[in-house]
Amino acid sequence: MTATLILGVDPGLNRCGWGLVLSDGARLTHVAHGVIKPPPQQQLASRLHDLFEGLCAVIERHNPHEAAVEETFVNSNARAALALGQARGVALAAAARRGLDVAEYAPATIKKAIVGSGAADKTQIAFMVRRLLPTAGDVAADAADALGVALCHAAHGGFRRRAGA
Repeated sequence: MTATLILGVDPGLNRCGWGLVLSDGARLTHVAHGVIKPPPQQQLASRLHDLFEGLCAVIERHNPHEAAVEETFVNSNARAALALGQARGVALAAAARRGLDVAEYAPATIKKAIVGSGAADKTQIAFMVRRLLPTAGDVAADAADALGVALCHAAHGGFRRRAGA
């Protein structure tokens, strides 16, 4: 079994978190993380373009084997859900552009994989990410969520391990 570099993405129109985790058997290693922040005064199309370009740059720089993206949380605010869906679409397109297999996980699934409870809050996710990836240091909430997505994908076996690669 070879090590798998997993890109996790927590999509957002204002703040898109990304995180890279190397999964080698039971060993998980922090590689990098960050947040893409398009200027909020830009038009929607420009912000989506900035997200796409930022994620493509991360993918080109780190060359991950797989990607995982958080699914859209549907709430009572349809406009916010639509904007989040557009940001998520950009994340999926950036990964597909590079030919990456992309897994999608519901927020409750990610929380359960990281914290043990599907009702965990952002502070609990960040705490567990720091515990599981101590070399990551102090991680902003959006990047911690993205690292959580990557950790969730690793916990679910990833594509390469399931395929026996």
